[in-house]
Amino acid sequence: MVFIKMIREGVFPNQSTFTSVLNSCRGLEAVDKGREVHTVAIKLDLETDVSVGNSLLVMYTECGNVHDSVAVFKRIEGKNTVSWNSIIVGSAQHGCGIWALIFFNQMLRTGFEPDEFTFTGLLSACSRSGMLQKGRRFFEYITRYKSASVDLQHYTCMVDILGRSGKLHEAEELVKNMPMKPNSMVWLALLSACRVHSNVDAAERAAKSIFSLDPHCSAAYVLLSNLYASAGRWADVSRTRVRMRHGGVVKERGSSWVVMKGKKHEFVSGDRGHPLIERIYEKLRWLREKLKEVGYVADQRFALHDVEDEQKEEMLWCHSERLAIGFALISSVEGSGITVMKNLRVCGDCHEVIKLISGVVGREIVVRDSGRFHHFKNGVCSCSDYW
Repeated sequence: MVFIKMIREGVFPNQSTFTSVLNSCRGLEAVDKGREVHTVAIKLDLETDVSVGNSLLVMYTECGNVHDSVAVFKRIEGKNTVSWNSIIVGSAQHGCGIWALIFFNQMLRTGFEPDEFTFTGLLSACSRSGMLQKGRRFFEYITRYKSASVDLQHYTCMVDILGRSGKLHEAEELVKNMPMKPNSMVWLALLSACRVHSNVDAAERAAKSIFSLDPHCSAAYVLLSNLYASAGRWADVSRTRVRMRHGGVVKERGSSWVVMKGKKHEFVSGDRGHPLIERIYEKLRWLREKLKEVGYVADQRFALHDVEDEQKEEMLWCHSERLAIGFALISSVEGSGITVMKNLRVCGDCHEVIKLISGVVGREIVVRDSGRFHHFKNGVCSCSDYW
């Protein structure tokens, strides 16, 4: 690492250098390097500098270490609006909605004026923690008193809050009556909620609006196809997939990865390519039996293929996040934490399985999917099964 080499040669960095280097360490693959940089910042008495501290805060948040990000935040001297917004948004990403509200109240007490980014973080926190009424109040406040700052992101968050709470009709009406034209992200928030609550009719309307704006939106096709599959409407699944092919729409391939000793190990569903794959599947078979002993029954709605029930369960146990966890379990010290990154949303059955695994093996398992961080420990998840 050039930064560390520079230190060893007696060239000492300033705040701008630290900020630049830390910005490049925002990922699981670079977390060890980020910790090295943090150690140097402490030695040079720069950890409490606001620009360095803000960069450290975001780095730890993005790497899944929310407790470290909070510790860094508390030590920052001369906190600015970026500091407060970063800790509020970070708390939201990790499903710590109450923390976000506490930090917001502290922000107000210290005399800072919240901006549009603050309210985006607060609405996101309310969405991810199921705080419907608080979300309503924040949204009503900004639309009434901060209307000039309200943007599509705020509406997307509010649609998400309503949709996740099962208020799909209200969410759809909000989209229809927005003061600005909704973009595909607003409609996707509604479509995602329809997928969660199995509302096919509203999902089809949302998908139609998305395709009129973005005919190549693969996420919309996948959500709609998955909804059809969970409802057993296989003809509609086939029709949607044919439409994707004819439109040249390519589905993003799901993958999950962990980092061990600085090396990234990535898996896809049904993977057979890893050198330790036989040991990984052996570990998963052991886990499968242990989970059945504590009452686990596979939720076959998440096996999105028209095959026999036994095959569906086999397919679920080949999902990429399970392979990544299996590898981490055989490759790390017993009792140590595990962090998995996934490029798509974790499925409902995998979510239930990972909760149970965390209890069986006595480890904390952090999973960062496309929407948020999940912290699994002692058989429960930080999202309280609301995601």
